[in-house]
Formats: sequence, C-alpha cells, structure tokens
Amino acid sequence: MKKYENTGSKDTRSGFGAGMTELGQKNENVVALCADLIGSLKFDDFKKNHPERFFQIGIAEANMIGIAAGLTIGGKIPFTGTFANFSTGRVYDQIRQSVAYSDKNVKICASHAGLTLGEDGATHQILEDIGLMKMLPGMTVINTCDYNQTKAATLALADHHGPAYLRFGRPVVPNFTPADEPFVIGKAILLNEGTDVTIIATGHLVWEALIAAEELEKQGVSAEVINIHTIKPLDEEAILKSVAKTGCVVTAEEHNFLGGLGESVARTLSLNHPTPQEFVATNDTFGESGTPEQLMEKYGLNSAAIIAKSLKVIARK
Repeated sequence: MKKYENTGSKDTRSGFGAGMTELGQKNENVVALCADLIGSLKFDDFKKNHPERFFQIGIAEANMIGIAAGLTIGGKIPFTGTFANFSTGRVYDQIRQSVAYSDKNVKICASHAGLTLGEDGATHQILEDIGLMKMLPGMTVINTCDYNQTKAATLALADHHGPAYLRFGRPVVPNFTPADEPFVIGKAILLNEGTDVTIIATGHLVWEALIAAEELEKQGVSAEVINIHTIKPLDEEAILKSVAKTGCVVTAEEHNFLGGLGESVARTLSLNHPTPQEFVATNDTFGESGTPEQLMEKYGLNSAAIIAKSLKVIARK
C-alpha cells in the first residue's frame, strides 16, 4: 500500500483563499463577491490586492448570485463566497434561474460545509448541498479533500467555462495530496490499488478512507481507494474499472446518503455493473452542535465506519 504523508494540517478554505490570491494575479477577469464573510472565506489577500475586483455584498446572498450572473455578461469570471448553507439552500432559486438555466459562468464557492462546521449547529451544517447542486442541469460539482487540492481546483475553475459549485470546509485537516498535482475536472484519482473492496471517498472522508485501507491491510484485506473530487461529471469509467476487479464498493462522504456521491455511484452501478454497495454518510438527519471530531464519530463518518462497512460489503459478495 502506498503511504500518504500529512505534510501539515490546514483548513481547505485556506486552499481556496490561496487559489484566489493566485488567480487575482494571473487573470484580470476574475472577480470576487462575498456575503459579509471575508475572513471566513479567506478573501483577505484578494480584497487587499485587487479592491476594484472585490465586491462586498453584505448579508444578501440572493443579490450576490444575481450580481455574479450579470458580471459574466461582460466577460468577468465571478467567484462567489459564503457558507455552504447560504451558498445553496438560501439562494437555490437564484442559482437555478440566473446561473444554471441561463448557463452563466459563475463559480459558487462554499465553505463550512457538512458536520465539520461544528459548534454552529444544525442550522448551518448543510448536508443536502451536493444533491441540490448536482441536480441542476449543466452544473459542475466539486468537493475537495485537502488544502492543496482545494487550491488546485480553484485555479482549474477559472479555466472551466460554465456554472460550477466548489465545496470545502472549516476545520484543519491533513494535507496530503501533492502540491503540484494537476486538477482535472471529472477525473478521479486512484490513491491505492486493491483487490477485495473499492472505497470511493470524497472531501474530508478521503483521508479517513486511507486510514481505513491501512488498517484493513493489517487484517488481510486489500482495499482500493479512489478520490472522487468531482461528483458531477462523475468518472464512471474509473468506478466501473475498479468494481470489476473488487466486486464490491463502499462510498464515503460528509453528506446525506440521499442525493450525494453514494447515490451517483449506485446509479452508475445499477445501469452498468450491479454490485454490492454500502454507504458511509449521514442517515437522513440534520446535525447538531459539537466539535467536528465528536460529530464525525457520532454520525459514523470516520475510518472506523469505513472499515466496518468494508467488512460488511465483502461478506455480501
């Protein structure tokens, strides 16, 4: 098994901020819009270096999406930023009508997604956003796993034409992907080869999947680990190639099992290669207040859960 090293834990939202800083220097058409959360979205450097291309909209998220859509008409590439709950649920009508239906080149960038938002509680811990966004025709949906990958995805989105949703988080997490690894939208990354079970993970659960694979190896189980950073378009070829070898799959995500990565994988399998599958995800529930670690353990979103589901699905083969 290939060993991945944590080169220094960082929050993924800082990867977004670093990407925006670089884009500000490289692409004069990139503009940033924020809903009164400059520090939380790490927009500080962009605002300081390019004040004429930074727009503080205030607590008016629907207005922010409308302004962003309008800016694309003049050739600008707007990146909007606020918490994931406010980036999607609060402004779904505006995204649907003004961005997706109108095919506008808006990048909807969302921090503080999922349970790992932590102490702010259920009202802010959106666990439905991937489902909301992937159902919109033409919307690209990306959920990154660490600082390096979030920065790379931010840079890649500036060159990608069309509506896109970029999801990242608040907590400090291991940074383990190569800093120079190119980010290819819609292309999965094979992190570890295995023969007994395929573990398909996204976002914060990718590192947990690697830990699970290492522990499973000690038990004589060979686990293949795939990082699905792009949930739409989904890399179906990579998924089908892996399950043809292993014969079973576990999907892992910090999202409701309804509407998330797991459902997209299940659809792919049912249409092409019916395969036993187990889900590591929240079970049709809202979250609650607590530390990220407490919540991920309570709701079964960690390496222990991935190990248990892996052993369960292997037994179903």
